[in-house]
Amino acid sequence: MSKSDKHDSRYDSTRGTWEEIWSTASVEVELDIVHSKRSMDTIEKYLPFLPKDVAILEAGSGLSAVVITLRQMGYTVLGLDYAINALETSLAHDPSLPLCAGDVHALPFASNSLGGYLSFGVLEHFEQGMGPALAEAYRILRPGGALVLTIPYPNVINRLVAWRRKRAGQSLLTDEDFYESTYTRQALIDNVKAAGFTVRHVSPTSHSYTLWGLGGVFRGKGYYRTSAVAETMGAVVKAVLPWPFNFMTLIVATK
Repeated sequence: MSKSDKHDSRYDSTRGTWEEIWSTASVEVELDIVHSKRSMDTIEKYLPFLPKDVAILEAGSGLSAVVITLRQMGYTVLGLDYAINALETSLAHDPSLPLCAGDVHALPFASNSLGGYLSFGVLEHFEQGMGPALAEAYRILRPGGALVLTIPYPNVINRLVAWRRKRAGQSLLTDEDFYESTYTRQALIDNVKAAGFTVRHVSPTSHSYTLWGLGGVFRGKGYYRTSAVAETMGAVVKAVLPWPFNFMTLIVATK
């Protein structure tokens, strides 16, 4: 199997994994997560960069919780995903949602047509890197349009797991059929700049979720819930060790 064939195979298997994830999730639970303080703190950081008079795309919208939330705030947000069942579940919840199936590497939108491009935990899932997807985001954005990304950071927990797997002679991928990478702050900035964007904001987010990865007392009951202990300790490490315990880096840039 050639390198290209391996990429295509893992691309398809990663999509299959997302379809499995969405098949057991619900829009209501996703909305609850988006409305949590942790998530709303992130949203409030990028809202000032989003226009209300031009359509915005969420590329990789999943069960559309962000699409729904921002539309309720008065923004014109469209959703796109390659997991068809996620779109079907979203439309069953609200048939009026403007959603479409598509690939972030070949967006069905005209050049210079949208005012914003949102992507939350998506571009780290491609073995070829985020460059091709960023180039497509740049193409469809109007001059001055906003790019908003969250991307996993190689925090202390992530590095510990990678070190243990490497010592054991295991692949650094936690699942051979599901691709995910992390980006340092500088690597993320460099990729965004290389696509032609001007970086406006970079910050660490979701520190309590880094602790969730440790399990035990940091996990609450239910679907990916953090406990009160995780939220309390997350606030502490956010204040004293913001980058070592960063879960997702938020980066905002403009065309």
